[in-house]
This record gives sequence, C-alpha cells and structure tokens, in this order.
Amino acid sequence: DGVRAQFDGAGSMTEAQAQLGGGKQVVKLLLELGPLVAFFIVNGKWGILPGTAAFMTATAVALPAAWMLMRQIPIMPLVSGVFVLGFGGLTLYFEDEVFIKLKPTIVNLLFATILFGGLALRLQLLQRVLGQVIALSDWGWRVLGFRWAVFFVCLAALNEIVWRTQSTETWIEFKLFGIMPLTLVFSLAQMPLINRHLIQDPETDDGETDSD
Repeated sequence: DGVRAQFDGAGSMTEAQAQLGGGKQVVKLLLELGPLVAFFIVNGKWGILPGTAAFMTATAVALPAAWMLMRQIPIMPLVSGVFVLGFGGLTLYFEDEVFIKLKPTIVNLLFATILFGGLALRLQLLQRVLGQVIALSDWGWRVLGFRWAVFFVCLAALNEIVWRTQSTETWIEFKLFGIMPLTLVFSLAQMPLINRHLIQDPETDDGETDSD
C-alpha cells in the first residue's frame, strides 16, 4: 500500500517517515502538474485541440505511473483523470473546446456535492481519504470537509467566470498558474484548524462535538 507518513503517539512523524512522505508528495505534484504543463505547451504551439490530445495522453500516462511509483492512485486525480479522458474525447470528436472547459466545473461541483452529501448524512468522507495521514476529532473533520466543499464550489464558479469571459489561452494559464497556487494557499490556510483538532490516537476519538 506504499509508505505513508503517519503521526506517532505525540502527533509527530519520525524523520524517515517525513522524508518518505515528502518524496511521495513531490511525486504526486509532478504527476498532477505534468498533464497540465503538456496541455499548456502544446496549446501554445498548435492550438487547443492538439493541446487536449496531449492533455489526455499525459493523463493516461500519469495515472498508471502514479500506481507504479506509489502503489496507489489518489482518488481526486483519478476522478479528474477519468473526466479528462471523457470530456477530452468529446472535445476532439465534436471539435468543440466547450467540453474540456466545462470539465473543471463539473468535477469540482461533483467533489463539493459528495462532501456536502457526506456532511448531511454525518459521514466523514474526507477522513476516509486523509485519515491515514492525519487524525482529527470528529468536529475537526466536519469543519474541514465543509471548508473544502465550499472551496470546490468557488473553484467551479471561478472556472465558469474565466472560460466564459476570457480567451482560451487565458483560461489555460489560469488552470496552471491560478488553480494550483490557490489550492496550495487554501490547503496551508487549513493548518491552524488541523493543529487545533489533532488527536494523538484515532481510537480515542468518540465523536466529540467541540466547537470551532
């Protein structure tokens, strides 16, 4: 299942775990950025249809590469990759760039819907994705899940605004130089919440309902 950084009894990682976990995150980042960079470069030289083909090809390579290097494929890149192949195929078949431009909107709304649905059903879906990396109180997972759901809605809205009001080149630049930095900044902004709700042992979390 691969080496994952896990918190020890004091809520910290050993040096070896930290190094392996950090290397794994670098691999994940490269595999996620690779298809976008290919899309950006090929579109700049030959246009969006060849760029879409390059995007699909790079995605088709990145997913099995993630499995070979990490022995797992993170759920979000997997879902996004499936949509890239589907909507990219529609873009090439109909020669209509609207399909590939709609893809981020639909994927982000899908993630938001899943998280909001899980919160409504009192299911900690985010915990199932990140639970082996961090251990939070029940309330911490709920707040974090809600924030990410809202963030996905905002990303969907931003995508709609940019592709409907700006040129194709600007939209692609936004995907590469806008979405990734925004996501990184948002992730880092959650650290105070995560630190407040970290628990030493997941077994001790009995569904506490402390307020944030």
